[in-house]
Amino acid sequence: MPAPKIARTINAQRKQLGQWRRKGNSIALVPTMGALHAGHLSLVRLAHRKADRVAVSIFVNPGQFAPHEDFGRYPRTWKADLAMLTKEKTDLIFAPEVKEIYPAGFTTKITLDGPALGLETDFRPHFFGGVATIVAKLLIEAMPDVAIFGEKDYQQLLVIRRMARDLDLPIRILGAPIVREKDGLALSSRNIYLSPGDRKTATTLYRVLSESASAIAKGEKIEPILALGREKIQTAGFKLDYLEARNADTLEQAESAKDGPLRLLVAARIGGTRLIDNVAVKRI
Repeated sequence: MPAPKIARTINAQRKQLGQWRRKGNSIALVPTMGALHAGHLSLVRLAHRKADRVAVSIFVNPGQFAPHEDFGRYPRTWKADLAMLTKEKTDLIFAPEVKEIYPAGFTTKITLDGPALGLETDFRPHFFGGVATIVAKLLIEAMPDVAIFGEKDYQQLLVIRRMARDLDLPIRILGAPIVREKDGLALSSRNIYLSPGDRKTATTLYRVLSESASAIAKGEKIEPILALGREKIQTAGFKLDYLEARNADTLEQAESAKDGPLRLLVAARIGGTRLIDNVAVKRI
């Protein structure tokens, strides 16, 4: 099985993608930070269904980590990532060094509003500015026909969609469903940080989300349901950042199930690991 072509520079990636494009091939991009798991691979498979050629970027972006966060210890598993992407018949891997993306003198940042306000921003105010800047660069550098992002980072997905729309980038931004373990835990590169005890407790998040979504879908009032869910999460041993119900299209506050399609979103810490998850509220 042929290995993917590997581009370490922007020019090398553009040269290869340009060759394919001139042959009439459509391009899909899957941006990642590496440490790949089955969730990432589901994005690659979706990308294959949406385009002739699939490119995957692997770049741990320092711009979205605060000084106290885990940039230095974020898992980097190049050999395993390469093996998985080879098996998935990935056409190209873009794996630049930091200095290639942020050369000396780099000062530009993207500022955001709308779906970027609240939730994650209340606890990580630096985060979406860093995400939007790197994603904009990756999209402009590759100019794919479609880019695939996972729904686990649901707020991020909406922020990127809005950014691409506002900047008139002619790229479809597609979300892919969350991939879960058999017990419901959403797959995440950070799950490797969980101790055995914390890993068992971590399933509380999905259980509370599912129970809360079911109750809201049946017509029960949102705030009492969320209050009970927050209590369950904290009782299990988590430090809760948020458990909220939002409009699934805009992330505006939702007061009732009548406020459009709803999404429940949660972020909480257990041990030294911060987990996020979300589920749709499906009307009965």
